[in-house]
Amino acid sequence: MDLAASNRVTFGEAVRVFAKVGLLSFGGPAGQISLMHRILVDEKRWIDDARFLHALNYCMLLPGPEAMQLATYVGWLLHGVRGGLVAGLLFVLPGAVVITLLSAVYLLLGDVPVVDGLLFGMKAAVLAIVLDALIRISSRALQDGAAVAIAVAAFAAIAFLKLPFPVIIAVAALYGAVAGHRQPANLRGAMPDAGARPGIASFLSTVAVWTVIWFAPLAFIALLLGPEHVYAAEAGFFSKVAMVTFGGAYAVLAYVAQQAVDIHHWLKPDEMLTGIGLAETTPGPLILVLVFVGFLGGARLSGFDPLVGGLGGALVTLWFTFVPCFLWIFAGAPYVETVRNIRWLASALAAVTAAVVGVIANLAIWFGLHVLFATVGEVSVGPLALPLPEWGSIDLAAVAIALAAAVALVRFKANMLAVLGAAMVAGMVLSGF
Repeated sequence: MDLAASNRVTFGEAVRVFAKVGLLSFGGPAGQISLMHRILVDEKRWIDDARFLHALNYCMLLPGPEAMQLATYVGWLLHGVRGGLVAGLLFVLPGAVVITLLSAVYLLLGDVPVVDGLLFGMKAAVLAIVLDALIRISSRALQDGAAVAIAVAAFAAIAFLKLPFPVIIAVAALYGAVAGHRQPANLRGAMPDAGARPGIASFLSTVAVWTVIWFAPLAFIALLLGPEHVYAAEAGFFSKVAMVTFGGAYAVLAYVAQQAVDIHHWLKPDEMLTGIGLAETTPGPLILVLVFVGFLGGARLSGFDPLVGGLGGALVTLWFTFVPCFLWIFAGAPYVETVRNIRWLASALAAVTAAVVGVIANLAIWFGLHVLFATVGEVSVGPLALPLPEWGSIDLAAVAIALAAAVALVRFKANMLAVLGAAMVAGMVLSGF
C-alpha cells in the first residue's frame, strides 16, 4: 500500500509533522500513541484506524519503545526506509538532547542544596508514577489465574532469587508459546495482507545491513579504547538491553538499575530515580533514562574530561539503544500480517506481559526502599535474598511527598508533569527543614 502516493504526502510535510510529534511526545507511551493517533489518523488522515492499530499490535510484539517504533513504522509506510529513519529519529532526538543537557546540569550542580531539594521531591514522585504504571498495566494484563501466577512467579524470581531479567522473560515466553499450542484454534478471521511480502533475499540483506550498522561501532570502540573501557561496556550492555525490553521501559529498569549500580558502578541507587524523573519531564520515550545512565558512566569512568566523557557515554547509549529499533521495523514490518496471526506467538506475548507486571512490582519496591529509607540491608533465607530496611532511617518527608503524588495520580488522574513540578517544589521546601 503506497500511502505517500494515495494521500499525496510529501517528504517535507512528513518531516514537519513527525518533528511536531517528537516535540510534543510527553506523557509516556499511552500519551504518545494517543498523540500520533490524533495527528496521523484524525487530523492528517494519512493512515486509517485499522492500519494504525495493526501497526501498533506489531510494535507491541517487539523489544524496545513501542511508540517510537510505531512512528518509524508509519514513516516507513509513507516514504520507505528514509521515511522510517526520519520519523524514528525525530521522535527520539528532541528528548535525547534535553536529557543530555539535564544530565550535564545534574553532574555539575547535583550537590547544590536547591538542586538537591528539587531532585529529592522528584524521586519521591517517581515512586507514585511507577505505582500508577503498575496499576494500569496489571489491570489489562492479569485477566485470569494463569496470568496472575506468572506475574507472582516473575516477581519472586527477580526480587528474591535475583534471576536476570532476560531469563525471566525467556521462560515466560517459552511457557506462553507452549500453552498457545494447546489452545483451540483461533476462530477470528485473519486480517487482509497489507501487500506482497519480500523474498528471503531482501529480508536477509536488510538484517545484514542493520546488524553491521548496529555492531560495527562496538568493534571500533573495543579496538580503539579496549574491550574493558566503559564505552565498550556500555555498548555491549545497552545492546543486550535493546533485545530484552519487552513491555516498555518500566519493565527493564530494575534490570538496568541492578547492573548499572551493583555490577558496573556507573551510578548510585538513588540516581536511577533521578534519571527516571528527568526522563519523565522530557519528550520522547521513557527509555531515554538510559542516556542519563550512560552519561554518568562515561563522565565518571571514561578517563576523559567529565563533560566530554559524559557526552561520549550518552552518544554510545543512544546508538546501541535505538539502532536495533530500526532493524526490527525494516526487517519485520513487511511480514507483519503473518506475524499478527501466529497463535503461539500471541500467547507468548501475553505471558511476557504478565511477567512484566511482576517485574514492575519489584521495581516499585526496589525504588521505594531506596528513596524512603536511608539504609537498606539484605538478609539471606536459604536461596532467597530478602531486602531489610532499617526502620529508624525512614524519611518522613519522602513518604509524605510520595503519598501525595500517588493520590494525585491514581485517585484524581492529575497531570503527570504538574505532579512532578509540585513534588519538586515540595522537596525543595521540605529539605530546608
